[in-house]
Amino acid sequence: MAKVDISKHEFVPKHVKLSEKETEEMLNSYNISKKQLPKISKTDPAILEMDVKHGDVIKIVRKSATAGDSFYYRVVF
Repeated sequence: MAKVDISKHEFVPKHVKLSEKETEEMLNSYNISKKQLPKISKTDPAILEMDVKHGDVIKIVRKSATAGDSFYYRVVF
């Protein structure tokens, strides 16, 4: 059976690993800490192929017909 790349599926939003600088800028702009972010598992199928480690921040870009792009952030546990 062929392996399916779930990240290419139309219903899976884009997942991007933030750099340390991008993470600090995002946390400062929202005046929050990583502890306050929702969590995402390192084994989540959407980020399985990414090189992530505990504490990395993932930016999820969801498309909306009314709002355009919406950004959500998760910390890897």
